[in-house]
Amino acid sequence: MSRWEELTGGTSGEDYAARFTALAGSGKDMHGEARLCATLVPAGARVLDAGCGTGRVMIRLAELGYDCVGIDLDASMLAVARRQAPELPWIQADLATYDPAELQVDANVDLVVAAGNIFPLLAAGTEAAVISRLAATLRPGGLMVAGFGLDEAHLPVPPAITLPEYDAYCAAAGLTFVDRFATWDAHPYEGGGYAVSVHRVHRG
Repeated sequence: MSRWEELTGGTSGEDYAARFTALAGSGKDMHGEARLCATLVPAGARVLDAGCGTGRVMIRLAELGYDCVGIDLDASMLAVARRQAPELPWIQADLATYDPAELQVDANVDLVVAAGNIFPLLAAGTEAAVISRLAATLRPGGLMVAGFGLDEAHLPVPPAITLPEYDAYCAAAGLTFVDRFATWDAHPYEGGGYAVSVHRVHRG
């Protein structure tokens, strides 16, 4: 069972969506992730939203002209996503065993985005496998961008993965470090409890 399932019981989709709707209604900018993705790959690029949840990031990317597919294990989150954007491809799957061919998904993507503390909320011990499977979906030169909390102030669960561990898993999966930010607005990372990391697949 993933840390997310332990935390929510897999039934939090409506509550999660309501929280972000309220934040948007208060005037908070909700599209930093999509904006950063748009600086990494051009419109029309194929994007895999890994741990897409209720679809907030992917729906915005689709509006900006990206060819997107979203994957999540939580049926309650995907139900919200499908209701909000029924025309987009939402797939229920475990990232630790994700097999694009089995699910009849095009594996040749330009960008994998993992927003929303995906890696700290995975099942313990699956982090390397998930990174390897996501890296395998990238075309040569493709990018993976992931933002997640590193301390208790930025996570709903105890910290589970450090940046050195994440970088090592990425290196083992054939990804090289490109850049790291403190926020999805691309502020420089100078330490702190949240980081957005960009890695590129280096196989040719």
